[in-house]
Amino acid sequence: MLRIHFTPDDFARVGLAPRPAPLQELNVALTMMCRQDGELLHGPWRRRALRALPTAALPLADLVPAGRAPSFLDVLADSLPDALEQVRSARAELVGAELERVYARARTPAPVWIHELHRGAPEAWRLIRRAQHAAFEVLLGPVWGQVQDLHHAEFVRRAVQLAESGVGSVLAGLLPGARLHGGVWELPGRPREVHLGGRGLLLLPSFHWTGGPLLSDLPDRPVAVTYPAGSGILLQPDGAAGPDALVKVIGNTRVELLRLLAEERTTTELARRLCVSAATVSAHTAALRGAGLISTSRAGKAVLHRRTTLGSLLLRQDAWFGDRRPRPDPPVQAPPVPSR
Repeated sequence: MLRIHFTPDDFARVGLAPRPAPLQELNVALTMMCRQDGELLHGPWRRRALRALPTAALPLADLVPAGRAPSFLDVLADSLPDALEQVRSARAELVGAELERVYARARTPAPVWIHELHRGAPEAWRLIRRAQHAAFEVLLGPVWGQVQDLHHAEFVRRAVQLAESGVGSVLAGLLPGARLHGGVWELPGRPREVHLGGRGLLLLPSFHWTGGPLLSDLPDRPVAVTYPAGSGILLQPDGAAGPDALVKVIGNTRVELLRLLAEERTTTELARRLCVSAATVSAHTAALRGAGLISTSRAGKAVLHRRTTLGSLLLRQDAWFGDRRPRPDPPVQAPPVPSR
């Protein structure tokens, strides 16, 4: 049981986040993408997210080697540029301590760029910034308008409840199993005692998270509780086609191939991702190229394929995978280890 202890001043400092926090919503979306539960409900969303995630975003996985992210990523700024800057401005002592904490239980050694981040290397910080920006553009950019609308509705609902019934009603009714007992707010979750000590509390709804409350407890800041406020069905871009509609027309393999080709890929890479032979991929790409859905070019011995605008329109998911969105920056090479 998570127990949050209030002082009298803290009850007057319970706040509702007026706008969604881009990086916090990204954090929970990435967490949901890596979870294995709820396959029937979330599986299609998870598979699309994994396919669409650009290589520039992959360094983010190195920050959660044992399933728990460092706390300096708990940024609640309500604009993406401000949030990215806030991550960069984290205190060096906090960054170092948190990297050591998350890798203490890791089964694999930290990659070179994590060691450089521990030392405060600018290239390592730029790697994080590009990774977060790239992941946000693909996973949340197409649905951010929906997130904002849902957040506004939740904010109004809780504000009315707070005005009419008081803070106790909001806290007790926020999550199943929550209760306010004297000056202690009890929530289902990992056993932990948190003392606000006059810092106050910020309530932040999430529309990609379906688990228990998430706590951000950083020095000199209000304690933030992120709670699930959605329907449990993860957001899809407006106008997205159902997962089976296009399959019935051109077949599952070609649909999967089209979705993979939001980024330029070689025949060999497509074969590996689809678990088919290179000859099978060549046959499918020839058919899709003939229909104007993909384009093909050569770079030395490699054959490169990419989806065309027509292919994106056919998927009716150009907002999710489309070529019209600004492309994320290419990945930055990890800085070399200094010689000793």
